[in-house]
Amino acid sequence: MKTTPSVGEKSTNVRWRIIGWATLAAVVAYILRFNMSVAAPAMMRDLQLTEKQLGIVLGAFAWGYGLLQAPGGVFGQRVGPHKAMTWLFAGWFVTTALMAMVPHGLPAAAAVTVLVVLRAAQGAVQAPVFPITCGGTIASWLPPNRWALGNSLSTAGTTVGGALAGPGVTWLVMAIGWRPSFLVSAPLALILGVIWWRDYRDAPSTHRGVNAAELAVIGQPNAPADSRTSLRWMQMLTDRDLLCVTLSYFCTNYVFYLFFNWYFYYLTEVRRVDASLSGYFIGAQWVIGAITAIAGGIACDRLCVRFGATTGCRIAAIGGLLLSIPLLITGTLAQNATLSVALLSVCFGCIQFVDASYWSATMRIAGADAQSATGMMNTGGNIVGGIGAMLVPAIAGAFGWTVALTSGALFAVIGALLWLGIRADVPLQSRVSNLRQQ
Repeated sequence: MKTTPSVGEKSTNVRWRIIGWATLAAVVAYILRFNMSVAAPAMMRDLQLTEKQLGIVLGAFAWGYGLLQAPGGVFGQRVGPHKAMTWLFAGWFVTTALMAMVPHGLPAAAAVTVLVVLRAAQGAVQAPVFPITCGGTIASWLPPNRWALGNSLSTAGTTVGGALAGPGVTWLVMAIGWRPSFLVSAPLALILGVIWWRDYRDAPSTHRGVNAAELAVIGQPNAPADSRTSLRWMQMLTDRDLLCVTLSYFCTNYVFYLFFNWYFYYLTEVRRVDASLSGYFIGAQWVIGAITAIAGGIACDRLCVRFGATTGCRIAAIGGLLLSIPLLITGTLAQNATLSVALLSVCFGCIQFVDASYWSATMRIAGADAQSATGMMNTGGNIVGGIGAMLVPAIAGAFGWTVALTSGALFAVIGALLWLGIRADVPLQSRVSNLRQQ
């Protein structure tokens, strides 16, 4: 391929199609994982589960998903996004379809055990998706000044998936039952796997549709780290910036998982909102999240250009987190269900607004090791889902659902404060090199 563009040569736009496939992967991932949250009330009645047992099942996904983030990032870095994601899409199909096979009439303990295993397995095969597509695909296919936008599109994909799953899965559950809802959605992963295998390439220069002008626009992406240049895990695990971003993401995603795991249940079982109406409320919440996610990515990129990476990421992240706090509290306390939904939906939008800042900052800090580092960050961001899935119903049982939901405000405050210790403009590789030379 010619690497020097001709005078006046117009750039191709394959990079945006590739980012589109990565965004579609996020959409499908969230349809498949959010399916259970929407089907939860029907599953509880069919399988005779309690709230705490449901919490264990829902939390199993977060444990499998969270604990396999870092290994998933390493897997993607070694195998490459092309092969890795194709294999993972097949795993998405299998684990989702098997959930529909849990038979009626099992003892509750047996049903919980089977669902926990399947849900954890689903989490494990979905774990590498964002370290690979964000730390790998976006870092390779977009220039650094578009990383936050690329990540925000991926985040928006998750919200679109949630928006589709809300009313869509609710309708399926009511029309044909919770088991068929899993069987209908599972093949989406296979379709996406075929598309990805045929069109995706690990390096833009190896894609036959990319011309020299587009390669010039993309610039020099992060080259995959090899065994001689890659950071050691101990260096990442002990780095102040990566630790702060990981702990902050843990706190932010506590609020996210309040909505992901429990919001539909809260509306239908606590607020007593009709299930079909709740499905549309959930869909509206995720649509707001998609809009604010993209807005957050654009804002972060522009702030980084104007003020530098550290200040730009901090302003976007701290601002969104602090705004989410009064919205979460007032939304939970509101007596009117419609007002509550509106306030809580905007609160969720604030949490989605800040997401791109985390990924962009981590990619800037880690450089060529972005897939491994974002895996580390996303470990913190998702093991909290397993903790929260069990903690929230325990708090609700002891103090009520108002206290359980507003507990997220404390985590948002801590998450915002931790951003003061994150320096997105100081690459870890350069610090390690300087130490070696001293």
